[in-house]
Amino acid sequence: MKMYMGGEWVSRSKTVPVTNPFTGQPFDSVPVAGVEDVDLAVKSAVRGAAAMRKLSAFDRYEVLMKAVGLLKQRAEDIARTITAEEGKIIAEARTEVARCVQTLTWSAEEAKRLYGETIPLDASPGNAMKFGFTVRVPVGVVAAISPFNFPLNLVAHKVGPALAAGNAVVIKPASDTPLSALKLTEVLLDAGIPPEAIQCVTGPGGSIGDALVSHPDVRKVTFTGSRDIGERICKTAGLKKVTMELGSNSPLIVLPDADLIKVAEATVASGYGNAGQVCISTQRVIVDKKIYVDYLDILTPMVAALSAGDPMHESVKVGPMVRERDAERVEGWIREAAHSGARVLTGGERSGAVMRPTVIADVKPEMKVSCEEIFGPAVAVTPASDIDEAIRLANSTRYGLAAAIFTQDINKALKFALEVDSGNLNINGGTSFRADMMPYGGLKDSGMGKEGPRYAVEEMTELKMVIIHR
Repeated sequence: MKMYMGGEWVSRSKTVPVTNPFTGQPFDSVPVAGVEDVDLAVKSAVRGAAAMRKLSAFDRYEVLMKAVGLLKQRAEDIARTITAEEGKIIAEARTEVARCVQTLTWSAEEAKRLYGETIPLDASPGNAMKFGFTVRVPVGVVAAISPFNFPLNLVAHKVGPALAAGNAVVIKPASDTPLSALKLTEVLLDAGIPPEAIQCVTGPGGSIGDALVSHPDVRKVTFTGSRDIGERICKTAGLKKVTMELGSNSPLIVLPDADLIKVAEATVASGYGNAGQVCISTQRVIVDKKIYVDYLDILTPMVAALSAGDPMHESVKVGPMVRERDAERVEGWIREAAHSGARVLTGGERSGAVMRPTVIADVKPEMKVSCEEIFGPAVAVTPASDIDEAIRLANSTRYGLAAAIFTQDINKALKFALEVDSGNLNINGGTSFRADMMPYGGLKDSGMGKEGPRYAVEEMTELKMVIIHR
C-alpha cells in the first residue's frame, strides 16, 4: 500500500515488506518515509487543523459516524488484514474491528461534549463585576504513534478523539503492522474528513520518530509502546502535551476463598489472548500457598489444551508472535527460569514464531519471566503466604498498568484496590479487561495520561479562561 500525506496517496523509491508472522512470507509493502516526509506531513496537518476548526461539533460527529458505517461494511477485509500482518487469530481480529467500531462511535459522541464551565469570580474579593467562563479548544496537530499488537483499535483510540476534538492527526503506525492504520485512514477519508486532517506516514520509527515528536508544529504526542521508547519520546518531544501508554507485567492475586475454576478460566482468557502480546496480559499469578497446588492442577490442563498454529484457522486459539525473534526471546526467558529452579508445567517450546502456551511454576520474583515484561504466551506462578505478601509481590515492579484479585472477602478486595499500585484494578476478573470508553492508563513506569474517548479528548484540547470585565 501507499502512505497518505499532503492530501494524497504517495509511494517512495524505498519500501519495506509487510510479513505474515505465521508463514514468514512478505505479502505487501509500504513506503519508507524520510525526515523530509515527516516535515511535509506535519505542515500539511497544520492546514488540516485549520480546516478541522471550521467544522462544527455536529459536522465532526457526522463524519465519524459515517466512518463507523464504512468500517462495519469492510469489517471482514480489515479483520483478515489484522490477522495477516500481526498474527492474531481471526476471531480476535474480528473482535478488534468490533471494538474499533465502538471506539469511533464513542469518539463521535464526544465531539458533542466539549463543555466549558462558568467560574464564580465574584467569590473572590473585589471581583463582583467580573464574569468568567472556560472553553476547550483543539491543540492543533496530534502525533499518534501506535503499536503492533492492536494495529486498528489502538490507532482508533488516538485518531478518533483527536478528530472529535477538532485536531488534525499524523499517524505513525508500527513498522510490522502498517496496513490496518492505512485502511482506517481510507475509511476516514471516504467518510469525508478534510483531506489534510489526517496523515499516515510509514517506515521505521528509529529514523522518523524523533523528527515527528520533536517537530515544533506538533502540540500533542500520544504513544502506546514500550517503556524505553516512551522515555525517549518524552525526552525528545520537549514542551508538548504527552500521553504515554507503556508496558506492564500484570499481577493476578488468588486468595483461598476464590473459585479456582473461575480463576483458571480468567487466567487463560487474560494470559494467552493475542499470544500474550497485550500490555495488560496476565503475566504474574500470585497464589496463596493453601491453594497453590490445586490452582496449578486446574490451570495446567486448560493451557495445555489451547491449540496453537495458523491464525486463519477458526479452531486455533493462539497464533504466532509478531516476529520469530520475539518468540526466541520468550523461549530463552523460560529456559533461563527453568535453569534457576522454576518448573515448566506445559509448553515452553516454539515452532518458528509460534510459541506454545506456557505455565511456569515456582517462579521467583527476580526471574525475568516475573520482573520484566515477557509480552508472550507464558504465565509465571508464584506462591504467597498471605494477602500482605501477595500485595508486596504485586507492587515489587516498576510497572503499574493492570492488576487483579480473586476473593470473596470484601475487606481484602478493598485492601487490594487501595494498596496495589496500578491504574486498572480488577476484582474477580482477569487483568486484561478493558472497556473502550473507560479511563485507561497506568502508574509508575507504565505511563501517564488516560485513554478512552472522553478522557483522550480532554488530553487533546487546551482549556482557555475568559474573563469579562464590567
